[in-house]
Amino acid sequence: MKVVLFCGGRGTRMRSDAPGGTLPKPMQLVGPRPLVWHVMRYYAHFGHKDFILCLGYGAQHIKDFFLTYQEAGSNDFILRNGQIELLSADISDWSVSLIDTGLDSPIGERLRRVRPYLGGDEMFLANYADVLTDAPLPDIIDRFEASEAGAALMAVPPPGTFHCIEIAEGGKVGQITAVTEMPLWVNGGYFVLRQEVFDHIPENGDLLVDGCMELAKRGRLMAYPYRGYWRPTDTVNQRVELDHAYSRGDRPWALWERV
Repeated sequence: MKVVLFCGGRGTRMRSDAPGGTLPKPMQLVGPRPLVWHVMRYYAHFGHKDFILCLGYGAQHIKDFFLTYQEAGSNDFILRNGQIELLSADISDWSVSLIDTGLDSPIGERLRRVRPYLGGDEMFLANYADVLTDAPLPDIIDRFEASEAGAALMAVPPPGTFHCIEIAEGGKVGQITAVTEMPLWVNGGYFVLRQEVFDHIPENGDLLVDGCMELAKRGRLMAYPYRGYWRPTDTVNQRVELDHAYSRGDRPWALWERV
């Protein structure tokens, strides 16, 4: 199944004065490799290796990463008679289409612009390219296929340490509850979509607000609730926390390392 990755955002909350602070969010490092590599490796682990990258801000950084990718730099190899024999490989069997979808295009418009590259595939996967998880992708796909919905998204509990306050008449506080304990779910950024979604995304529209909302009104949107490992990288601190976790060997999203 083809995988569409939205890599064109500016990631303004990820900017810093540190080296790499002007890189697009998908190219921010977690360990020695960028976020987008980790997301792609997750999909490849489940056999989905045909990628379509929707480029925008910082497109050249992403192109250069793949154009100069050296398998020997991250895998064991034997150097014999001046020739490199790889003992393992990361991306040699991947297909990666790098498509310019506009500097400031919203997500829905980026998706519209890569529709020709989906060919006749009725279903495909999509991702914001900046969220890591260990969710069971085959189960998500199976449930989606069985539901006959037009789109499915992974739903996760809201992250953070905020508390919700119940305010009664006169300003009296009735209850204080951690947001993580509330019966609330947020968009986890992992989608399974049918071509039907394009019928509901107007020019310069949004995948979630336009496409998914319209499908929801028609009873054609499915959610996959997941309480397992899920980490966003919306801020510098979140990315740094992931980088530290990687360094100490705490990387639940790296399912391919368990094989």
